[in-house]
Formats: sequence, structure tokens, C-alpha cells
Amino acid sequence: MTVLHFTGIKGSGMSPLAQIMHDMGEHVQGSDIEKHFFTEDRLRERGITILPFDENNIQENMTIIAGNAFNDEHPELIKARELGATIIRYHDFLGDLMKQYVSVAITGAHGKTSTTGLMAHVLDGYKPVSYLIGDGTGFGKENSHYFVAEACEYRRHFLAYHPDYAIMTNIDFDHPDYFTGVDDVFKAFEEMAQQVKKCIIACGDDEHLQRIQAPVPVVYYGFGPENDFQARNVVKDTEGTTFDVVIRNEFFHTFHIPMFGDHAVLNALGVISLCHYENIPADIIQQQLSDYGGVKRRFTQTELGGNILIDDYAHHPTEIRATLQSARQKFPERELIAIFQPHTFTRTQTFLQEFADSLSGADHVYLCDIFGSAREQAGTLTIQDLVEKIEGSHVLQADDVSPLLSHEQGVYLFMGAGDVTKFQEAFEKLLTSQETV
Repeated sequence: MTVLHFTGIKGSGMSPLAQIMHDMGEHVQGSDIEKHFFTEDRLRERGITILPFDENNIQENMTIIAGNAFNDEHPELIKARELGATIIRYHDFLGDLMKQYVSVAITGAHGKTSTTGLMAHVLDGYKPVSYLIGDGTGFGKENSHYFVAEACEYRRHFLAYHPDYAIMTNIDFDHPDYFTGVDDVFKAFEEMAQQVKKCIIACGDDEHLQRIQAPVPVVYYGFGPENDFQARNVVKDTEGTTFDVVIRNEFFHTFHIPMFGDHAVLNALGVISLCHYENIPADIIQQQLSDYGGVKRRFTQTELGGNILIDDYAHHPTEIRATLQSARQKFPERELIAIFQPHTFTRTQTFLQEFADSLSGADHVYLCDIFGSAREQAGTLTIQDLVEKIEGSHVLQADDVSPLLSHEQGVYLFMGAGDVTKFQEAFEKLLTSQETV
């Protein structure tokens, strides 16, 4: 049997892809740096071998799936070429795999992961599903009818995919190390739209998506009355959100979701729109929505000593505002304490004022040093530049999170795409030690 070797197996897309192939009976192994990432947990649960990077991992009878974070000069890829082993880039391998199923690609500047997880869960109540979620979760069924995949616009990698359906949640300027501006992002989505085979389901409340041109039907969802699928009579409380779905001015069904914030309604509406297109009954949709448990690092809640700790991947001003809105809905009587770790120097520089404006929606703000990336390890900017724009904010160090103790019975929002979880872990240890004193 051919061994599939994943170079960079802990990546947020690579890990779930390795899980999928393992579930489908393939012999899977991989390599990465030795630092722990939450994306590796599901790999270890399956007993998938994770090796340190080493050119000696590579043998000629292997197929190498190469993570996009590593260029062609990586020692393992050099060795693979020397041996004549097959090398396939992550996005190309995934694109070929999706062709075997009714494929749903979920893309957008924000909301991809949450919508992908929700879509996979709802569709699985109807027919078998394989799925790849960017929170490090993947699942493969050989007899799957649907394949749901998070499709990232970064470096236009999603152009490797030709899905049956595309869900487009929004278009916004992000990844300033690659895209030149929002018009460049729009062009990438326009290119993606040309490759969809059956239908595009797009958020019509997004002014950019309203301009998308495609050779297939474009169906719009949102709060606005001009949308094909419209959410009306939205009722929010501390248990979740209830809303009516109206399809081209005809009432379809009333849905309840155990989720919070306007963005959660929009994500659910995109899922409902596709399900209706696929003739899935409303009662199945509602049942699946009701028992959905969420995805990793997306408003993940822990309660400790009367305090609420929320782990969230929010790393863009738009996402920070959405996370704060969700917290206000669920915990209207509590103080919100934002602990934010910026991710990449170029993003922080580009959106410095927008970060300050969005974080000011919290009652208290703590900032962590900027987290770089594999492509960008340093910059001239420091966290102090952001501190100076947010009145009353403080810098928090991982080796001393005791300042957080000054807020009693608070809601602590640990936000960022780097290793902000280490601050939460340190705070959990501190709270636990306080309880045992």
C-alpha cells in the first residue's frame, strides 16, 4: 500500500485532510515541528504517526502531500524529488478528492470554519458526509454522498477547487501580506465563482458579493428584503436565536439555533439555503441545528469559579466585533474582558485603528505581544502601538496573568489566531490554584 506522507501535517487544513484519508483506509503519516498545536490532537486520537521534520522520513514509494506553509526547498521535498516520489500540494490533492462527491466549498473572509462545521453536521442528518474543517477536524466516509470543505482564499488556493456548490459568506480585506486591497480579494472570489458547477449561495447583505458574476445561478441569503432567502422576526435571548425564513416572500419555516450574534443567523441561513436547494426537509434541518455542538476555537466556552472563559479564533476587526456581540447577547449582565493577541505584523499594521475601534467594545482590554507566522517572524510594529490607541488597555504577559483576577464573575474573551490559548491555560491554572487555597 502506498504511504501518504503529509509534510506539515499539523496545519489547519493538512491535519483534517490526513484524518479523512486515514478514515478512508489509507496508510497515513506525517511530519512537522515538535511544538504542540491543537490541530494535532485528532491525529493522535487516530494513532497517526507524527514525526519531526527530517529528509530521511521520505521514501520513493510514498506520495507526499505538501503543506502550503512550506516551499519547494523544504528538505523533505528536495529528498522526495531526488527519489522520484510523487509530490502533490495540499490544495491540489483536496481539489481532486472533492470531485468524487457532491462537493460544497465554503469560503469567505470570515465565518468559513463555523459555517463549514454547521453545514457538515446538518447535511449528515440527511446523507453521509465527509468534511474538512479549518479547526483541525476532518472525517472521511468512503460511502459519502457529500463532501464539505473549508476553502481558503489566501494566495488564491481555492482556485484548485471546482465544487458543485460554493457558499460565499462575505468579502473583506484580509491577508495584507498577499492581497493588495479589497478589489484584489473580490477578483479572487470572481475567479472562484467561474469554477462552480451547480449553484453559488452568497450573502446578499455583503455589498461585494452582490456584484459576483458566474455561469451558474447565484442565490442570495441575508436580512435584507431583496434576498432570495431572508431571515425575519429575529428573536435573541440568552439561550440562542429564533427566526423565520422567508423564501422569495413566501414563509418557509421558523428555526431556532443555540448560537448567538447576527453572524450566527447568517451562517445558519446559508446552510438552510443549500439544504432547501437539495430538497432536505425542514424538520431534519431543525433537528440538526438544535444539537450542533460547534467547532474548535469558535466561541468555545469554559466555566471556572463563576468566571466564563471564551476561546475564539477572532483575528480580524470584523470577527472581534462579532464575538463581542455574541457575548453581549449570551451574557448581558456581565463585564466583557477582551484578551487579544494580534496575528501577523502586516495584518496588525494594516488594521491598527480598526483593531482599536473593535476592541473598544469590550469593558476591559488586555493585549498580548504580536504573534508572527511561518512566513513573517518580525516587524517594526510592537504591541505598544496598539496599546496607545485603546484607552485603559494593558499589556499581558503569559508568565503573569494575575491582573485578570481583578475582574470578578467576568466573561473573558481570549481572541487570536496565534497561541493565545497559552494565556487562557495560564489563567485557568491560576483560578484553580485560587480555589484550592
